[in-house]
Amino acid sequence: MRNKILLYLFIFSALFCIFIYVNDKKILDSLEEDLAQKEQLIEELEKENTKLLENNKNEDVVAYFSLENNEEGLSYFESKGIKPEEVLKAIDNALIDANSAKGNNMVPYDGIDGPMRINRIKVLNHKWIIADFTDGTYWGEMLLTYEVYQDGPMELTVEKSFLYPVN
Repeated sequence: MRNKILLYLFIFSALFCIFIYVNDKKILDSLEEDLAQKEQLIEELEKENTKLLENNKNEDVVAYFSLENNEEGLSYFESKGIKPEEVLKAIDNALIDANSAKGNNMVPYDGIDGPMRINRIKVLNHKWIIADFTDGTYWGEMLLTYEVYQDGPMELTVEKSFLYPVN
């Protein structure tokens, strides 16, 4: 009888060990899978973080080339007694609001698929503006210079312009 009890105890111990091994193996596999997923997520987030940092650097450059952040340009207007906000509004009125059904007379190209109109402008400093224009199919950019007078209207001059080729 004692041998049977020892045999049953041995079989029970062996089954218990097998159960613990299988259970621990499942837990370990699950943890390894979670770890692999988290490592992959970390890699993806690091790549995204790198892209965001690069974009932030580009935004810093874009913000740097702006009249609002150009101390010399702002002081130039202030020394003439002109408010920079009014200059920006006047430039917007002169360029964007000049778009009409016939196009914009500041754009040095005639539209092929319609009239050329200015879409966006960026006032770089107290002398230069960059503008984007299109007729819906063809598009281009132009560099303008401007002069603001205290008692009179603003003078806008197109210095350079180009059309992008259509593929």
